[in-house]
Amino acid sequence: MVKKIIRYAIDARHAFMKYFIVGILGVILDLGTLTLFREQFGIAPYIAVILNQIILIVFNFTINKLWTFKNTAMPHTQLVRYLMLFVFNYALAVLFMFIFNEHMGIDYRLVRICTIVLAVGWNFFLYRHWVFCINEEESENTHVPGDA
Repeated sequence: MVKKIIRYAIDARHAFMKYFIVGILGVILDLGTLTLFREQFGIAPYIAVILNQIILIVFNFTINKLWTFKNTAMPHTQLVRYLMLFVFNYALAVLFMFIFNEHMGIDYRLVRICTIVLAVGWNFFLYRHWVFCINEEESENTHVPGDA
């Protein structure tokens, strides 16, 4: 069991690093658009998070599909699965923003960072094994020379 976990971690390390880079860029885009909508346009934080998630869905799906998981299959099923996961994460983000910012007065940026941190782990696993369906056979077929 431990050997399987170690092997999985070794096999997934490059994809996770790319996922992490996309995630960092996504966080910058997320917080940037959230702050822009709130500070420049005066939009309520729980509405601003709704708007900025539309931007992030396009960015994250496209970059993770093509670069992180090197998946070139037709995106219909992947997009449906991605949207299902997105709706779950989205509902959680809006709910947390409403509860912790609107009712408890916690800074909206801190609330958003916390929801992002919560989603990182389960998103990588679900992207790899459910959304983009990376398995050993597909990994061999999509391996790029020089990308160990």
